[in-house]
Amino acid sequence: MSLCAGGLGQLGVGLAQMLRNQYGPESVILSDIKKPPSHVYASGPFVYADVLDYKHLRELIVNNRITWLVHYSALLSAVGEANVALARKINITGLHNVLDLALENCLRLFVPSTIGAFGPSSPRDPAPDLCVQRPRTIYGVSKVHGELMGEYLHHKYGLDFRCLRYPGVISVNTPPGGGTTDYAVQIFHDALSTGHHECYLRPDTRLPMMHISDCHRATVEFMQTPDCQLSLRTYNIAAMSFTPEEVAQEIRKHLPHLKVTYNPDSVRQTIADSWPVRFDDSNARRDWGWAPAFGLEELVTDMLLSVRDKRTREGFLVS
Repeated sequence: MSLCAGGLGQLGVGLAQMLRNQYGPESVILSDIKKPPSHVYASGPFVYADVLDYKHLRELIVNNRITWLVHYSALLSAVGEANVALARKINITGLHNVLDLALENCLRLFVPSTIGAFGPSSPRDPAPDLCVQRPRTIYGVSKVHGELMGEYLHHKYGLDFRCLRYPGVISVNTPPGGGTTDYAVQIFHDALSTGHHECYLRPDTRLPMMHISDCHRATVEFMQTPDCQLSLRTYNIAAMSFTPEEVAQEIRKHLPHLKVTYNPDSVRQTIADSWPVRFDDSNARRDWGWAPAFGLEELVTDMLLSVRDKRTREGFLVS
């Protein structure tokens, strides 16, 4: 039985569905501190859980005989900079609760990391798995802390800790949630609604990106990989790398009228400028056979189709 904490964010629902398809509809418990949409509540077990409430989290783990814990609870980069104290509590104190419970109950633990775990002194093109990191956001600092704590507990106590550094993840199912790469989701909605997108990054800002289905598949494959095949506890995974102007040009192959204006936001632009422009994921490809299915062309085609379908279902006009 798996527990997915912070499961109502961009990644949890899709990951739970993929695992439920493989292991059964009752095999994953989603949890969060928000009320789930009706379709999520109907799709499988859901419980309220706050990662800052150690006692309640322990009860959930013990009562449901949890063996895998997936820890998605976090404040993202731009939101975290706006509320550092809250980000510190959720991203670090919440992580420590999860690490302690995993050790106490012999759980296998997956904790995602991020492109934001790198900083301006990191190699940028490409960024390898092992290098100087030194991020300059509380989100990035908390993720490096999580990577190192998990690796430490693995080597000292044998904790089965696994971590993937995600690039920007592009999905139609959840609205942008305060990340620096969120423009790459919003641009598709704007292209089909108003035909105009105002981008908060410069047109030449190149960042690693990934379609959400590749992200889910990478996570499940990584969780299923025998421990003896892993040479690291934290891996980069990559799919593509593009700029706002490049994704806009690809969208214009389908929607020639799309207009994009650029009004860089100083906070997000500074964050983006400190991040890698590409990931080196050669270790993931070698150790457990990681390979993405979506490039930029496939991503754009799929997102436009998915956003158009979603807007039509919800009764919105589509241009």
